Amino acid sequence: MSNAQWQARKEQVLARGMANMAAVYIDKARNAELWDIEGKRFIDFAAGIAVVNTGHLHPKVQSAVAAQIERFSHTCGMVTPYTSLIELAEQLSRRAPGPTPKKVTFANSGAEAVENAIKIARAHTGRSGIIAFQGGFHGRTNMTMGLTGKMNPYKIGFGPFPNEIYHLPYPNEYLGISEAFALAALEELFHCDIEPGRIAAIIIEPVQGEGGFYAAPHSFLRTLRDLCDQHGIVMICDEVQSGFARTGKLFAIEHTDIEPDLITVAKGLGGGFPISGVIGKAAIMDAPIPGGLGGTYVGSPLGCVAGLAVLEVIDEEQLCERAVQVGDKVQAKLRDLQQRYPQLVGQVRGLGAMVAVELIVGGDHGVPNPALTKQLVSEGIKAGLILLSCGVRGNVIRFLPPLTIDWDVLDEGLAVFDKLFSSLAK
Repeated sequence: MSNAQWQARKEQVLARGMANMAAVYIDKARNAELWDIEGKRFIDFAAGIAVVNTGHLHPKVQSAVAAQIERFSHTCGMVTPYTSLIELAEQLSRRAPGPTPKKVTFANSGAEAVENAIKIARAHTGRSGIIAFQGGFHGRTNMTMGLTGKMNPYKIGFGPFPNEIYHLPYPNEYLGISEAFALAALEELFHCDIEPGRIAAIIIEPVQGEGGFYAAPHSFLRTLRDLCDQHGIVMICDEVQSGFARTGKLFAIEHTDIEPDLITVAKGLGGGFPISGVIGKAAIMDAPIPGGLGGTYVGSPLGCVAGLAVLEVIDEEQLCERAVQVGDKVQAKLRDLQQRYPQLVGQVRGLGAMVAVELIVGGDHGVPNPALTKQLVSEGIKAGLILLSCGVRGNVIRFLPPLTIDWDVLDEGLAVFDKLFSSLAK
């Protein structure tokens, strides 16, 4: 059967809300390459949305999961646990930034990790208010939709959302939002809407993912840390997309000297197998009573052994360093395009291999170009290149190749993008 035939079947049985970007049905994958059921090859610049940082079916990850499934697939870690559950928690606790002793709880998805972080913060503080940021993305559950600061398509038709969630501007010089403006909005919130003593947590992405790959200024994050310390507020860093070597550090917050109270993780942790979690200061993590955290599948044996293998690969193949090299190569190509097409390329930005290009109309940063963005994604599929868009204005292409991508494959993919962009720019 063809891709088109499978897509027709999909539309008959899967809810419309579960849309797919491309009608391409994958048959096999290896490292940074995919092949569909029709035999067409694709270069993957999406990595399953920053999940397979170690590449599709990395031999170490594949071997670890294969060995585990020969022994058992599930017992429920809350009933009869297993050693890999403890080993992975030990590794994450040890590797999290800052000197404070850490503990971990596991979940299944990024949204679940965020939900648990909010629960932990509320249990620890006895407060209910949560501050999040415009442009942030934290998931599709009711609570995490409430936290998410991007309306389309994530929140349309799903309200009402939980109360006592307050959104503030995310500092972004490119879009005219200064750090001083964002901090003034925070002070205004404290004066007009809710006092600091009722805020349980501030949740922020050190680098916004779905919002457009904007990085928060280090000084802004430091001010938030100081405010949290001053008022007894839990500082949550959402590293679901930016974690596990993607930005050139294991966690993006390590580019600063800041120790968050809680870190949410998912995506890159499992190397393609579902697992997520919260890593945090032990005294805060222990606030919920026994049984207050958990779930049937959390910290699955397959996810745990995959996570342990991913951490080994990051160390052995020096993927933090390689992320910087990959990102430098991608940015160099995009800056070349910016020089050639300044009327269309507004900004090239990135941290490690978390790179984005912002597309505009007529050289005006205030006029986004979602039409060109959409064309590049759709035409990329036809040309054998998997690309993802993002951004509140729908005008950003994000580059998330596996960190293990072969250099010749990376060069090939960048050449395809260059050719595609040049053809559409005419």
